Formats: sequence, structure tokens, C-alpha cells
Amino acid sequence: MSVVLAASPGAPVRARAGPWQRAGRRLLRRKAALAGLAVVLGFVALALAAPWLAPYDPVATSWGAIRKAPTAVHWFGTDELGRDVLSRVIWGTQASLLAGVVSVSISLALGVPIGLVAGFLGGWADALISRVTDAFLACPFLILAIAMAAFLGPSLTNAMIAIGVSATPIFVRLTRGQVLAVKVEDYVEAARAVGNPPWRVALRHVLPNVTAPLIVQSTLAVAAAVIAEASLSFLGLGQQPPAPSWGSMLNTAKNYMDNAPWMAIWPGLAIFVLVLSFNLLGDGLRDALDPRQR
Repeated sequence: MSVVLAASPGAPVRARAGPWQRAGRRLLRRKAALAGLAVVLGFVALALAAPWLAPYDPVATSWGAIRKAPTAVHWFGTDELGRDVLSRVIWGTQASLLAGVVSVSISLALGVPIGLVAGFLGGWADALISRVTDAFLACPFLILAIAMAAFLGPSLTNAMIAIGVSATPIFVRLTRGQVLAVKVEDYVEAARAVGNPPWRVALRHVLPNVTAPLIVQSTLAVAAAVIAEASLSFLGLGQQPPAPSWGSMLNTAKNYMDNAPWMAIWPGLAIFVLVLSFNLLGDGLRDALDPRQR
């Protein structure tokens, strides 16, 4: 005779929270991560609304307002050509965020499949991919990005490609390591035992379980890509003048630090705040997506 257990009439029935719901609750308890997320979303909104928020045309010059200090008319002052610094900082947000998101997307699109193949197949494929990855990782990320951007030519598009390809080995190494740890789990062995083909096991049972560290690394990689884009623009290999870019603004401002320091303060502060926010968000996501955290 079977016995059916039922909840008492007044007891609430609660569904067990899934892993992503628990991660969301852990993230909500981390104030620094939420502050970083809020600032990042603010920069995204600033970039999208730049045509309406910028008080002046970012490339319009005014010979009567050259290197003017911040006033009620020009809140952040003007540069060496009389252009409004606030408007250029606002428009420069588009280049920085675009470079960060597109570069990391390129890295994910290249690195995750290669790392998945290396970790899941093993053997000669793993050995070959690992040695090539080690060779790329032996060269500093920024040096590799500068060399590739110089080879491709100075432009924002080429800078994004250079940054994305240069960061790919990091995602290859991370994906491979996570796949090696996951593919020996019991549920993966069970998927193989019931006759699933290798590609299905890799895509349905292995890849979804390595996404958490990839999300964290992607967030941190966006911060690194923002710095890399500013560095390339500072060297003249990124966004080309007169289009606004924080890096190119700093390159120009270095010549006027004595008599117009505001030309360097505002784009430098924008880079600092955006990168710090992405790092805070990445640290919070790392803790929130760790199942050992409570």
C-alpha cells in the first residue's frame, strides 16, 4: 500500500530556487557589485543618449573659447581647439564601451569553441592548441594588441579586432581548464553511456556548466579592453581624430597639463570610474556564481 505525503493545509509550498536564482540573491547582497552595475548601466545610458545629452557638437571648434577653464557655459572646460570637453567625454563613452563589448565578443567567439575542442577531445588536438596558446600568452596582452593594431592600420574597428584576438588565448585557457574539470563528472559519463554523440555531450552537458567562470572573465575582460582601447587611441592606433575618444583626448591633453589640466582630468576620470565599475561587478559576479558561497 502506497503512502502519499501531503503538505498541511496552512503550510506554504515553496519551489526550490535554481542555481541562477540563488546567484542573483547572492549578487543582491553585495553592495559594491550593485554599485558597479549601476555605474556601468549609467555609462551605457550615457552612450546611447549622447546625441541628446551632449550640450555641443563634439567636433565643433570655437576659436574664441580655446582652453577655457570650466564655467557655467562649458562645465568641463574646452580643449586646444575650443571644443567642449563635456560633449567629447560623453561621445567618447560610445567608443570605449563599443570597444569593450565587441572585443570581448570576438574573444568569446574564438576562444570558447577552441578551448572546448581542446579540453573535450584531448590528445594531439589539446597538445597543439595548448602550445599555440602558450606561445600567445608569452607575449604581453597590450604589446600584442599594439603590434596587431599597427599591422591592421589605425582605426577603431581594427583596434577592436586587435584587442579581441589578443585576449582570445585567455578564454581558450580558461575554457579548456573548466572543460577538463567538468567532463569527468558523473552526469557527463552518464550522457555518454546512454549513447549521446560527442558533439551533443559537449554542447548540452559540458558547455552550459562552464558558463559561470566565462561570464566573470568576460566582465573583467571588458575593463581590460577599455584600457587597451584608450591606450591604442593614445598612441594613435585607435579612434582617429576628430572623433572623440578618451585615449586620444589624453594624448592631446599631455601637451597642456600646465595651463589646461581639465583636458586630462575628465577623460582620465571617466576611464578610471568605468574600469573600476566593471572590476567591482566582475568581483561580485565571481562570488555570486560560486556555489560554495552563501
